[in-house]
Amino acid sequence: MLKLIFFDTETTGNTEKDFLCQIAYKCGEESFVGLYKPPIKIPPEASAIHHITNKMVVDKPTFKESTDQPIIKKLFEDKDSIIVAHNAPFDLLIISKEDIVPRKFICTLRVARYLDKEGKIERYNLQYLRYLLELEIEATAHDALGDVLVLEKLFERLKNKMIEEIAPTPNGVGVTTENVVKKMIEVSSHPSLMLTFNFGKHLGKKVEEVLKTDRGYLEWLLAQKLEGDQIEDDWIYTLKHHLKK
Repeated sequence: MLKLIFFDTETTGNTEKDFLCQIAYKCGEESFVGLYKPPIKIPPEASAIHHITNKMVVDKPTFKESTDQPIIKKLFEDKDSIIVAHNAPFDLLIISKEDIVPRKFICTLRVARYLDKEGKIERYNLQYLRYLLELEIEATAHDALGDVLVLEKLFERLKNKMIEEIAPTPNGVGVTTENVVKKMIEVSSHPSLMLTFNFGKHLGKKVEEVLKTDRGYLEWLLAQKLEGDQIEDDWIYTLKHHLKK
C-alpha cells in the first residue's frame, strides 16, 4: 500500500554546507513538526525567511540527539514510504546529514516543470505556485508545517494534471493512483531540462536561443554552477545538455 509522506525542512541556509533546524511532515491524518538546534549558528538571512532564531533553539537538542530522529528515520525509510517534497534534492541532502535516506521520493518542483511543456510558468517556488494555481489552504508561508500543507494541495493538483497526460480521456479512465505516482517518481529521479532563463542578462530568453547567440555565456554559467555550493543539478544538467558535454 502506498504511503505518501509530505515533508519540508527549514534550515540554516540553502547550500550544501547547511543544516536542519526544523522538520515537519504529514502522513494521512498524522502531522508532526519539530524544532532543533543545528550544528552551526542560524544566520540572520535564514531567520529573515523562516523566523527561527538562535534564541529559539538554544535549549533544543540537535536532531540527531533527539528522540524524534529514530522515529522519523523508520517512517521515512520504510519500503512502502514515498517521500514528497518541493525541490526534494535539497531536503533529501539535508536529512541525509541526519542519517535518513528514503528509498523513494517525488519532487513536486520537477513534476511541475515537467508538466509545463511550453515553459509558461515564470517561477516554480512553492509559494508562487500556491497563488498562481489558487490553492485554497490556510497555511503560514516559510513555516515547515505550513509549507507541508501547501505541498499536499500542490501534489493533488499535479496528480490530476498527470492523469490527463497519461490518459487523455474523460476523468482519466483506466489510470490508477499507482500509475501516476510511478510516473512522478520517474520524473523526479533525474534533473529537469530548464527551458527559459529566469535570471541574469538573458532573463526571459529560451536557453536554446541563447546557445545560438551567446554560447560563451552558457560556458561561463556552467563553470559558475559547478564551482558553487548550492544545489544546481537542474541547471548543470541543462547546460551540459545544450553544450553537449
